[in-house]
Amino acid sequence: MTGLGAVFRPQLPPERLRAVVRLADASGLEELWLWEDCFREGGISAAAAALAWSDRVRVGVGLLPVPLRNVAITAMEVATLDRLFPGRAILGVGHGVQDWMGQVGARVESPVTLLREHLDALRALLRGERLTTDGRYVKLDDVALDWPPAGPVEILAGATGPRTLRLSGAAADGTILTSSTPPDGVRRARQLIDEGRESAGRTEPHKVVVYLLTATGPDAAARLRAELADEGVESVPDLGVAGDAGTVAKAVQRLAEAGADTVILQPTGDEPDPEGFVRFAAEEVRALVP
Repeated sequence: MTGLGAVFRPQLPPERLRAVVRLADASGLEELWLWEDCFREGGISAAAAALAWSDRVRVGVGLLPVPLRNVAITAMEVATLDRLFPGRAILGVGHGVQDWMGQVGARVESPVTLLREHLDALRALLRGERLTTDGRYVKLDDVALDWPPAGPVEILAGATGPRTLRLSGAAADGTILTSSTPPDGVRRARQLIDEGRESAGRTEPHKVVVYLLTATGPDAAARLRAELADEGVESVPDLGVAGDAGTVAKAVQRLAEAGADTVILQPTGDEPDPEGFVRFAAEEVRALVP
């Protein structure tokens, strides 16, 4: 079965999160995803609150920008979330938007090197290992978590370009693809991810999560066109979907057939009814997605 979720976009104020989380939990939504976009809402703090306000929905953070975070802090926070809410937190890391990283003085010369070092160290610490490493960016001296996760924790990586997609296959447990990825892009991404997995000798499953820009309601098509234009991708075919549950479910299925394991419906930034959008995903679209 294809996984299905929805995004709480950080264009909404943090105080709106509680109502959306409670509705997601009650409606049967599988996954609610949050973003750590500069300079809006913190990913870990929002995820902790969302997990505490709910009983069953899984909460994803897609993604934590690694230039902003010492890997030891990332490991401590991920481990704490997993021990408090076992198996319910889904964490992704990535380069972050480079202009934003430059604004805060965190932009690095080689984002791919930093992400590789961060992933390797993070996954080792979460396995309970004691680590000493002297990389280009990640430097740890005899570091281990006092409270590592009780079991395995998957770490996903956000990726777009070929080098990062191969890196994700080699060094992460899954990959997050943006809403600017059409079905053909998912197929290409899967190929590059698999190249990375093969180079690293990895044979375990690798989860691919894809955001799908989605609009529903009487003005859905106009809102979708406006957002694609704002993002400068209006000329890319097969991006986003506007329409009723049946139309959205078909778009989800196209991404699944291209290689997505989970599709996360991403409302437009001006979605007028975030709670209604979650209900639409959980109660209408879910029933139509095999």
